[in-house]
Amino acid sequence: MIILIDTSTSTCYLTLVSDQAQKTYEWEAGRTLARDLLGYLRDRLLEQGLSFHDISGIGIMKGPGSFTGLRIGMAVMNTLADGLDIPIVGEQGEHWQKQALNRLNRNENDQIVLPEYGTEAHITKPRK
Repeated sequence: MIILIDTSTSTCYLTLVSDQAQKTYEWEAGRTLARDLLGYLRDRLLEQGLSFHDISGIGIMKGPGSFTGLRIGMAVMNTLADGLDIPIVGEQGEHWQKQALNRLNRNENDQIVLPEYGTEAHITKPRK
């Protein structure tokens, strides 16, 4: 089972890809992404009779997009890939899912995917 995930907007898109089928989910995560992303993934896997240990690879949309959404998605997916010792690849653009699947099928592994924000991050400077 390969998972493809996009956390670049307030709507999280998750696609579960197996040899037999492909199932896509859409979740309005809003401000609950950090708290609920791993549980959301676990629940979608359980609906298919699967667990985290059934994941064989991860493809992630690495940007551009929401600074916070991308950071959260990357942190969770990089940690999951490392903990399960599975490949992870990051892609951008309109066809990112197809590109990620192709790379995973070629046994490529970025090991750590870093976000591409598209612009400089707008970080508020400390007052002191």
